[in-house]
Amino acid sequence: MEEKTLLFKIGPIWFDGTICLMVLLTCVIVFGIVYYCTRNIQMKPKGKQNVIEYLIDFVRSIITDNMPSKEVTNFHLLAFTMFMFVLVANIIGLVTKVAIGDYTYWKSPTADPMVTLTLALIMIALTHFFSVSRFGLKGYFKNSFLSPVSFLMPIKLMEEFTNLLTLALRLYGNIFAGEVLLGLIAGLVSSVGLWTIPLAIPLEMIWLAFSLFIGAIQAFIFVTLSMVYMAHKVEVEE
Repeated sequence: MEEKTLLFKIGPIWFDGTICLMVLLTCVIVFGIVYYCTRNIQMKPKGKQNVIEYLIDFVRSIITDNMPSKEVTNFHLLAFTMFMFVLVANIIGLVTKVAIGDYTYWKSPTADPMVTLTLALIMIALTHFFSVSRFGLKGYFKNSFLSPVSFLMPIKLMEEFTNLLTLALRLYGNIFAGEVLLGLIAGLVSSVGLWTIPLAIPLEMIWLAFSLFIGAIQAFIFVTLSMVYMAHKVEVEE
């Protein structure tokens, strides 16, 4: 049976209420994690402070591997915020499912293509914004589309479109597939019978662990590719 989500309308535009609630919840969770882990910071970190410092250093290493060292500080906060949001959004729907009747009230926001397309569009738009801010409109156009040779401009324009799609659809496809398979394994008991419980529970646990791993990997890939695209826009093409 196809899952249904809460829908509401503001003017002529329809919104998915389930996705809106889950995006808001994701933001609250990210804020809560950062707030909790950064209270009472000590010179000698331990416990929760070690966790947040490890995440910060991990994201910094992503930027360092893909951008000049002078750019790390400029984009560290952006990359860290995006990494935390995508990470939590990926795994939040794997923890549990809340469904009443045919309506789903709990799912990963990144299991919706509109959310991943929006995230990808934000990152691609920011690459252009920072490039214009750094080089000016003329310098941005020359660096982004006319370098190293002007006849590559059609390919460069097409590349912007493909970057957007690949960034969004890679994330969406992996998270959506994970949730679908978890749902199929969970539905095995109700569709076949209680005798499948000894088989369904280990399969569910194994796939849940694998999905958590995939969720973390996809957050890493999303931020890595975003920083690669950013580097292409803020560095002078040779």
